[in-house]
Amino acid sequence: MTDGMPMLRAVKDAAELARLTAAGAAADSVYEQIVQASFAGRREREVAAELAGLLRRFGHEQVDFTVVGSGPNGANPHHEAGDRVIEPGDTVVLDFGGLMFGYGSDTSRTVAVGEPGPEVQQVHDIVRRAQQAAVDQVRPGVSCQQIDRVARSVISDAGYGDKFIHRTGHGIGVTTHEPPYIVEGEEQLLVPGMCFSIEPGIYLAGRFGVRIEDIVTVTDDGGRRLNNTSHDLRVVD
Repeated sequence: MTDGMPMLRAVKDAAELARLTAAGAAADSVYEQIVQASFAGRREREVAAELAGLLRRFGHEQVDFTVVGSGPNGANPHHEAGDRVIEPGDTVVLDFGGLMFGYGSDTSRTVAVGEPGPEVQQVHDIVRRAQQAAVDQVRPGVSCQQIDRVARSVISDAGYGDKFIHRTGHGIGVTTHEPPYIVEGEEQLLVPGMCFSIEPGIYLAGRFGVRIEDIVTVTDDGGRRLNNTSHDLRVVD
């Protein structure tokens, strides 16, 4: 599926990796800041605007997306923040990123407004395990589709296979979405310097969603996350 010119951009040199690492660290700082804020009683678009402001404060020259999917809106992976008022008991999917020094960031975490119920915690644990298993699989010579298969198998084995409704990841560089794509059918083999997201999720229509996303770069003998905030289900006000 991926060949020719796009792959020339897929492998990053040391200078590019340094910029992607800095962008990832800035996005992590944004997350650590936003979870200090109150969520309950605010509209999704208000939280999204705060995320955008924080991205700029921490060095991004361009904001590409600030997804805030609360409650049932979190079950839409591509939800755009709207006027829904976030309520106590909601699960909220946060997915945000943009360009810093000309290179992309993209991270997702899911937070609970107040103590989460047992099903939310269970689903979050499954997604966390799927994401970890996929990251652990990253190393040179492994195909892109194999990373997708590993993440998907954890979620399928837990009984939620039909609720994981998008690809596991996408490349990132001078744009926030580019080849290679971490999806079934993509036979491109990983090589050191490639950078891409690993972002499995579970989406329960009409109820809630959970997604955990890090940018990962391929090293000589494995993979390294460019996002390092906790994968625990964070409880916010």
